[in-house]
Amino acid sequence: MAISRPRVVAALLLLLLVPLGSDSARGASPAGEVRLQRVVARLLGEETVSRGAYAKLAYLTDRIGARLSGSPGAAAAVEWTAAEMRRDGLSRVHTEKVMVPHWVRGEETAALVSPTSRNLVITALGMSVPTPPEGVTAEVVEVGSFDELHALGSKVRGKMVLFYKPMERNPDGEGYGAAAGLRYRGAAEAAKQGAVATLIRSLGTLSARLPHTGAHSYTDGVEKIPAASLASEDADLLHRLIASGEKVRVRMTLACQLLPDAESANVLAEVRGRSRPEEVVVIGGHLDSWDLGTGAIDDGAGVAISMEALRLLHKLNLRPRRTIRAVLFMNEENGNRGGKAYAETHRAEMPRHVAAIESDSGAGQPLGFGVTSGAGGIEQVTKLVQALESLGATRIVKGGGGTDIGPMRAAGVPLLGLQQDMTRYFDCHHTAADTLDKVDPRDLSDNAVAMAFMAYALADLESPLPRIPEDQRGDHDE
Repeated sequence: MAISRPRVVAALLLLLLVPLGSDSARGASPAGEVRLQRVVARLLGEETVSRGAYAKLAYLTDRIGARLSGSPGAAAAVEWTAAEMRRDGLSRVHTEKVMVPHWVRGEETAALVSPTSRNLVITALGMSVPTPPEGVTAEVVEVGSFDELHALGSKVRGKMVLFYKPMERNPDGEGYGAAAGLRYRGAAEAAKQGAVATLIRSLGTLSARLPHTGAHSYTDGVEKIPAASLASEDADLLHRLIASGEKVRVRMTLACQLLPDAESANVLAEVRGRSRPEEVVVIGGHLDSWDLGTGAIDDGAGVAISMEALRLLHKLNLRPRRTIRAVLFMNEENGNRGGKAYAETHRAEMPRHVAAIESDSGAGQPLGFGVTSGAGGIEQVTKLVQALESLGATRIVKGGGGTDIGPMRAAGVPLLGLQQDMTRYFDCHHTAADTLDKVDPRDLSDNAVAMAFMAYALADLESPLPRIPEDQRGDHDE
């Protein structure tokens, strides 16, 4: 049953009347549970008044806007977030250089030329090569998997491949992973069989003729062919025409450019630990976004959540044993240069990184955390997260992390992912509709509180979470 916010606030205010005492996170004892609930009450009280997370996100999206790596928007975001965290009084605010890809979208058009004539709505996939100036015109063949593609063999030569795999709406975002694999590797696999271009049914859950962009990758030694996302309604049209047995031909023009790598940066700030400052809990999201919208849910929300979590802890003088470090990563969307650069720059410190938490699942209601750690870690986090019952954020699942913090897995750093309700996330993800109006201010505040609490609780444990075993460090979540 849902708990009303007035009742929650009243209950938490009662906790505030009891002296906080030591801020140590002492596990699941009754005294420890009450102490952690008071921490949540203080965080929630401050954020309810300030709405600081939403104010930060509003500036990032409305004033700066799209932040694709290498763009003026990305540079402005680095400058503003560093200045904002200095204004919040955080310590050790600085930037760390990252060289990033600089890809520019350019003009993009498509049209159905037979068996009938109609304009189609497309957008280039990130890092796509351009078409010739006159475009590419070819017959379309449809596949729903790489197995189907490979089974066509030489029938793909000279054709345009349509990857057709509709997504279903789901609060956990299930279904995206399988479809994203087709997007990421589709052009390379199709080119191996002689295709001249690829289209993919837009990876989204809303029928609004919105094409969803996203990263894809070429393979060394294989011809690079143009790749674009097709609005779901238009993909469905091609699907129906192909199913009827008619020959479908499409013309596509893309004017993308890949420019030389550009200099950018990750942005870092800290709340220093009171007794073990050399040990670190990282929190973060990615500062870059795609260029179509303003990157509110992906991942301006994660940036605002992380920035505000650190501000709350500093404002309330909640200093755990260990240092909490916010990292705003650059270039998650089309290269993960920021995540890799952070792990490399801080390689000597990795044994002293005791946990990392990423927020990159939007701005929906917080549900809990995914956890990747050694034996017993999930049980420890499950005890801690009971303090977030008032927010409904107590769900713990096995498997946590994300693209940006994934490179830390090789050092055994326990990884957590802040989980949010993703029912509507893929409606606007990677589209021109990823704008501030899709974010509920209260949900965003609750996420900032959940992030601040978990970072504090993990940083204040007497013994840190068990590290990921060496035989489980090979693959990281992306």
